[in-house]
Amino acid sequence: MNRILWRKDLSSPLSEFLGVTTVSVLIWYGFREVQNGAINVSTFIAFLYAFFMVIDPSKQLSKAVYSIQKGAASLERVQSVLNADLQIVDTPDAQPISSFETAIEYRNVSFKYYNAEEAALKTINLRIEKGKIVALVGASGAGKSTFIDLLPRFYDVQEGGIFIDNQNIKSLKINDFRKLISMVSQDAILFNDTIYNNIVFGLEGVNREQVIEAAKIANAHHFIIETEKGYETNIGDRGMKLSGGQRQRLTIARAVLRNPPILILDEATSALDSESEKLVQEALTKVMKNRTTIVVAHRLSTVQHADEIVVLQEGRIVEQGSHQALLELKGEYRKLVDLQAL
Repeated sequence: MNRILWRKDLSSPLSEFLGVTTVSVLIWYGFREVQNGAINVSTFIAFLYAFFMVIDPSKQLSKAVYSIQKGAASLERVQSVLNADLQIVDTPDAQPISSFETAIEYRNVSFKYYNAEEAALKTINLRIEKGKIVALVGASGAGKSTFIDLLPRFYDVQEGGIFIDNQNIKSLKINDFRKLISMVSQDAILFNDTIYNNIVFGLEGVNREQVIEAAKIANAHHFIIETEKGYETNIGDRGMKLSGGQRQRLTIARAVLRNPPILILDEATSALDSESEKLVQEALTKVMKNRTTIVVAHRLSTVQHADEIVVLQEGRIVEQGSHQALLELKGEYRKLVDLQAL
C-alpha cells in the first residue's frame, strides 16, 4: 500500500514535468520546421492542440492503473477469505437436533490456540442443567471467552468433549445446533439497515407484533418509537446513530425474538454507563427467565443472582458454587469481590 500511494502521489508532479518538457521540445522542433518551410503555422498549431488534448486522458490512464492495482490487491485479500478452507464442518453422519432437554456438559475439555505456548483451557469438567444460570468469572485471560466460544463450535475442542443431552456436539449438524443458541456480546453486531430488519435478522415468518413484543421485553420499544420513523428508522453502519445502551438492547431484542433455549451473555454490560447498564440489566433479567444461560462478567454485582458461579484461573476451574457459598470460602472469588468493593 505504501508503494502504491507513493507512486500515486508521484504521478501528478511527474506527469506535469514530463508534459511541460515535451511541449517545450515540440515548440522548439516545430519552430525550426516552420522556419525551414517544412510545415506551415496552422498545421503546427493544430498539432500542438491535438497533443494537449491527449495529455489529460494520459493522466487519467495513469490513475486507472493505480485503481486497478489497488482493486487487485483488495480482490486477492477478499478471495483468500472467501476461498479459505472450512475447519469446522459437519461429519458425514451428523445428526439433526431441534430441542434441548436436560443439560450441557463439559467433559475433560482442554483447548489450545494455534501457535500458543499455553493451553487456554485445561481439563474443564462442568455440568449446566437446563434452566440454570451459570456465571463465569475470573481475571482477564482466565479462559472465560474461550469457554463460551467452544460451545457453538467457533473452535473445536482438542481433548475431551462438550455434550448436550449426552450427545457430543461434534456429532450434531452445526446449523441445527446453533439455532438453539443466541449470543449477546460486548460489541453489538448491527447492520446499516432499519431497526426492524436488525431485530428480525436471519429469521423468517416473523410478524410485526412479535418484533414489538421482543423489543418491549428488551426495554427497547420506548426509544424505538421516539426515533424519526420508529421501527423503519435506519441506524447507520454498526448502529452508529444509536447510543451504546440502545444498540445493546436491540441485540437483546434479536435474541428474545429467536427464543432460544440456550443464551450466552459475553460481558453484555461492561461497556455501558450506569444508566444504560441498569436498563440493559433489567432486559437481560427478563430474557434469562426459563432459559439456560451462561454469563461472562467482570462486574460481579451483575451475577450474584446466578444459580452457580464458576471461577476460572489460568484455564482451570478453581471454585464453583453460589455467591454466598463462595464468599464463605474466602478464596479467589472473595478476592475478586473485595477488589471491586474498594
